[in-house]
Amino acid sequence: MQTLPVPTQPTSDQTPVDTMIHRRKTRPVQVGTVTIGGGHPVVVQSMINEDTMDIDGATAAVRRLHEIGCEIVRVTVPSVGHATAVGKIKQKLAETYQPVPLVADVHHNGMKIALEVAKYVDKVRINPGLYVFEKPKSDRTEYTQSEFDEIGDKIRQTLEPLVVSLRDQGKAMRIGVNHGSLAERMLFTYGDTPEGMVESALEFIKICESLDFQNIVISLKASRVPVMVAANRLMVKRMDELGMDYPLHLGVTEAGDGEYGRIKSTAGIGTLLAGGIGDTIRVSLTEAPEKEIPVCYSILQALGLRKTMVEYVACPSCGRTLFNLEEVLHQVREATKHLTGLDIAVMGCIVNGPGEMADADYGYVGKQPGFISLYRGREEIKKVPETQGVEELINLIKADGRWVDP
Repeated sequence: MQTLPVPTQPTSDQTPVDTMIHRRKTRPVQVGTVTIGGGHPVVVQSMINEDTMDIDGATAAVRRLHEIGCEIVRVTVPSVGHATAVGKIKQKLAETYQPVPLVADVHHNGMKIALEVAKYVDKVRINPGLYVFEKPKSDRTEYTQSEFDEIGDKIRQTLEPLVVSLRDQGKAMRIGVNHGSLAERMLFTYGDTPEGMVESALEFIKICESLDFQNIVISLKASRVPVMVAANRLMVKRMDELGMDYPLHLGVTEAGDGEYGRIKSTAGIGTLLAGGIGDTIRVSLTEAPEKEIPVCYSILQALGLRKTMVEYVACPSCGRTLFNLEEVLHQVREATKHLTGLDIAVMGCIVNGPGEMADADYGYVGKQPGFISLYRGREEIKKVPETQGVEELINLIKADGRWVDP
């Protein structure tokens, strides 16, 4: 999907208030044809629902997501058989569509699965709390240092072959910590806290670094927004202290569905992005994966991090409004939503219209009953009958050479 460059901050004699988001500097991590971090645009991800053993169904699902702007697609790999199937999906995509960056999701005791699927995918995602599964003991009252170290050694032995494989193939790893699946010893040591999430990630990062592997992306997800935000902020603080610059994948896990799922995801992801934290995102909805992609791009567009669609500015309507604002906004949106990078304002009256839409490329303003004034920036271009407003707006965009057919 096309992304236009974000405009630079204007200069003047007086230093203006800084309205730009200054992103945290991170190392670039290559995932197939996509780069995460390193100043590249924030990458949009999602995950298919299909069983990976269903080669045709999974291939079609990956393609559907990629065609609407999902740049990296994750597939679940619960067994070695599923891992082998991913290779066939990768091959079929290349033969019938195009190569798509794929991430394999590996969980419980996953070394054999991860080693097999690493042959085929561009990145392997592991969960530190489950990769080496620690069976909880109901009567445990503490973890001794020797027990802690023993499990740490086992983790290293289990992780090392995967790290070496990915390193030698030039592929990537996501160390994906979930608040709801912290290892038992982390819970005993740090509690059910952001600190436990961060320490869990750091343990795996340090093993990777000791093996000269730094093609790593980190995620710390929780279903509660405050926990997710706190964990990522703490992760950045700890990485800064340790001289680490790994990119972060953001998401509110198990956000639910509908309006609240979208609001919840936006609250968590948007808060961190606004603070310069985050290099790739996924909005996790209990809906078809295709529904996640528009939410991702809307978050990024609202923050000025990517411009992939028309930005619509519209007043909320009031007693001064001279036309059916909701209906007209819908008409304008339907006529222009396929365009890239324009700002279009639809304003109900002259009182605030020209001022509020000053930064828009085009304006559609009700100045007198039955007529619409069309603007290019701050300049009024012409007044037309209301019934011709949308048509004349399109003609104005065409005259400026900024129109493309749907």
